[in-house]
Amino acid sequence: MPYQKVFVLVLILLSFTTVAAEKLNATAAVASPDQYGATTAEQILRQGGNAVDAAVAMAFTLAVTYPEAGNIGGGGFMTLWFDGKAYFLDYRETAPAAAHRDMYLDAEKQVIENLSLIGHQASGVPGTVMGLWQVHQRFGRLPWAELVKPAIHYAQSGFTVAENQYQYRADLLSQLQGKTNFADYFGAMQAGKNFRQPELANTLSRIAEHGPTDFYQGETAKLLVAQMQRGGGLISMADLASYKAGWREPVITPWHDFQLVTTAPPSSGGIALSQLLSLKQRRAADFVDVALNSAQYVHLMAEIAKRVYADRADYLGDPDFTNVPQQQLLDSAYLDKRAAEINNKAISATSAVKPGLEGYHTTHFSVLDKHGNAVSNTYTLNLDFGSGVVVEGAGFLLNNEMDDFSAKAGVPNAFGVVGSDANAIAPGKRMLSSMAPSLLVKDDKVELVIGTPGGSTIFTSIFQVMTNLYDYGMPLSEAVAAPRFHHQLLPQDQITMEPYAPLAANVQTELTTRGYNLVTQSWNLGDIQAIQSTNSTVTAVADPRSRGVAKVFSY
Repeated sequence: MPYQKVFVLVLILLSFTTVAAEKLNATAAVASPDQYGATTAEQILRQGGNAVDAAVAMAFTLAVTYPEAGNIGGGGFMTLWFDGKAYFLDYRETAPAAAHRDMYLDAEKQVIENLSLIGHQASGVPGTVMGLWQVHQRFGRLPWAELVKPAIHYAQSGFTVAENQYQYRADLLSQLQGKTNFADYFGAMQAGKNFRQPELANTLSRIAEHGPTDFYQGETAKLLVAQMQRGGGLISMADLASYKAGWREPVITPWHDFQLVTTAPPSSGGIALSQLLSLKQRRAADFVDVALNSAQYVHLMAEIAKRVYADRADYLGDPDFTNVPQQQLLDSAYLDKRAAEINNKAISATSAVKPGLEGYHTTHFSVLDKHGNAVSNTYTLNLDFGSGVVVEGAGFLLNNEMDDFSAKAGVPNAFGVVGSDANAIAPGKRMLSSMAPSLLVKDDKVELVIGTPGGSTIFTSIFQVMTNLYDYGMPLSEAVAAPRFHHQLLPQDQITMEPYAPLAANVQTELTTRGYNLVTQSWNLGDIQAIQSTNSTVTAVADPRSRGVAKVFSY
């Protein structure tokens, strides 16, 4: 069945028309994956919270109202611009101490189907609660308990289930029947009906009172480990107690008149997005008079993307375990070399595209407050509703992020991407990701905050929207709504399209004639939520592909 990481972006941007109005007439914009995240963000800002406070509160709210992606049982990345400086927080999940390189292989060294996707052994050690705590301790303004309060309310009182709550794994109940306890908790969830989660409310109340101590050492930790033991999972009390989130240097690269501020490894998204933008800029002459989303445009973008994915497969992984050649991959001379390899006339043979030097359920939100501090955050369960395992007594879903490791070198994961030894399973290691919460900064002010779901399609979707916006001059709403497509080296010569906005019929015909295999998948390519601030004008857009809410307000 098709799988997609759902990547949700919530963006809050504050901008001012004059310096004199800076304190009195701030304009805020929110583009949220659902109405509840937007409401929480606005409440926190009106209460005097800053960008980090709004981000923390929104993350906990989405853990309740967007259970297919929002989470406390997963992990993620946060890119920040605070007091004029860039920061990157890595709170990605880690492999348990009992994990090992061949844990998903049978006696013949073949990958065991679904073992890394469904059930207790699919989960890495969650990082979300620790990540949110650390960023709050460093930059937050309002009390921690106040930020968890909205989530407790929605868990206790309930929220109205959306029509597309099961958008990406509609047959999940049948898939998990007899394998996990998912139906016991989410089987009664019906569109248009109120859905309450009392066990989760109790868990959030403990976290509000005790912070991460409860989740990693206290009552919630004990419930999580008991759940692991019931299903043969690997996470132990020692794994939880030893988990650490870490501050890393973000990837910052020049693009046009901006600085792109984005994720560093163990996310591949930041390096990949930087490479995509840089390669296209180097081949700008090829795009002169080329219509957006024409056959030639799609071909050129595929030629660029396949080289980026070749590098991703061989070089990227957890920098604490493998030597990630980040500087070399972003070096100007190397990018010149890769750009020169692009064939603007015909398809480059997949077998000839090698690494150039001698690795869906996710939710994203971003905030920029009136002081110019920005948060771009992505956290994930991997696939929709993660592993399908709910921690009994605690009411939250666990991730299936172990599938983001390379179970076997060269064997695709759920998103069809392959990896190498750089992303092999090892105890305590962070699995490779494609998440790319990103900012564009100009003159020390954030102009764009952007991100999307989509697993391996995350950075190609962001790339296309940024290209639509800045290279083709489209308004933000049109840039987000335009058709998107995807190519990732493998499957060979495949262009993936989406049901929401497929490529034009004549374009499809020409691409097929050129030798491309066109596939329209059953889900859309991403769920971009973006805010742009230019010339004192703030625009917020929620992707029309899903149920997001965008609004602009003053306070």
